Amino acid sequence: MAINLEMPRKLAAVIEKGHQGAAEMLRPISRKYDLAEHAYPVELDTLASLFEGISGAKTISFAGAEAFRDDANGQGGKVTVNGANMSALLNAVEISWGDVALLLSVPRQGLGNAAISSVATPEQLEKLGKDVWAAMAITEPGFGSDSAAVSTTAVLDGDEYVINGEKIFVTAGSRATHIVVWATLDKSLGRAAIKSFIVPREHPGVTVERLEHKLGIKASDTAVIRFDNARIPKDNLLGDPEVHVDKGFAGVMETFDNTRPIVAAMAVGIARAALEDLRAILTDAGVEISYDKPAHAQSAAAAEFLRMEADWEAGYLLTVRSAWQADNSIPNSKEASMGKAKAARVASDITLKAVEMAGTTGYSEQTLLEKWARDSKILDIFEGTQQIQQLVVARRLLGLSSSELK
Repeated sequence: MAINLEMPRKLAAVIEKGHQGAAEMLRPISRKYDLAEHAYPVELDTLASLFEGISGAKTISFAGAEAFRDDANGQGGKVTVNGANMSALLNAVEISWGDVALLLSVPRQGLGNAAISSVATPEQLEKLGKDVWAAMAITEPGFGSDSAAVSTTAVLDGDEYVINGEKIFVTAGSRATHIVVWATLDKSLGRAAIKSFIVPREHPGVTVERLEHKLGIKASDTAVIRFDNARIPKDNLLGDPEVHVDKGFAGVMETFDNTRPIVAAMAVGIARAALEDLRAILTDAGVEISYDKPAHAQSAAAAEFLRMEADWEAGYLLTVRSAWQADNSIPNSKEASMGKAKAARVASDITLKAVEMAGTTGYSEQTLLEKWARDSKILDIFEGTQQIQQLVVARRLLGLSSSELK
């Protein structure tokens, strides 16, 4: 049976609207906020309002919590092909084509929102409402991609949890209204005791220590946040409060099944942007790129471009597949990691190679190529490094647990 890879009309509208917003609103201010690190891009308020207006029509989903409910209308019905996850993912591709850092800065479209929707109960989603802009706080000074090494604690005291610890590299940490904090209920119970909590950013005991200066995604603030006896209602524990030792870390890892495809989508978008600009530069330089001739019969530049384009296509298809599975209630943990690993590596490869092939034009600020090369590297690091993704894929393929394959 043939596979139809054409986008349905509904999703074509998502792509069109997302691309229009990226081209008209983000690209023109991309360099401005790359140079003005930590300055809030006020233009994004307009984009956020646009997203909310379109989402209100319940025909298109974006990367906020509403996008990842059981169905696009938030009614808990069974999702059919090409639903909310696919819509949010395709929108992320187009907005990232405009600027990845600005996508990470759009109010109420944070990775923390996707994390909320993956583990929060319907009652919690209803209580939180649509005005939550959530950052996600996982990484700590003592660990990077090993999320099971969380040392931040949440101790139940009456009707409240008391949270203590420090989180680093929290995207949108100083701008978001809330923070999704990963903490352990009991270190002696291991990974199964790690839960996520929703904490207001402006809350007693929550302190934004500093903002990081970074290689790329400079328009997005990245914060260090400390929790000193921060007391929150026990209902702020997202999802099931019980510790299921038999389930291990699987419950917490479900968060990544939603967020990793979105990060992969960011990589797909930025890589496509670099390919498009590089192709224009090569064409202006007289390099002919033909699809009717084998690569070895073309110039070295053309052959290299064709290789990168084929790599991009593979990353794109893996990424889209993981969203399609999520929309059809098919477990996508392996595919989410596969898409993230492939797309993120391809994005870093393509953007760096584009700088190299464009020469002085690519290395200077004359174009956005050097910026995209800097921005793309984080996509291969956060939400799990390349090595972590490969480890997850290997475990799924071999049917081994995290303790059996480290």
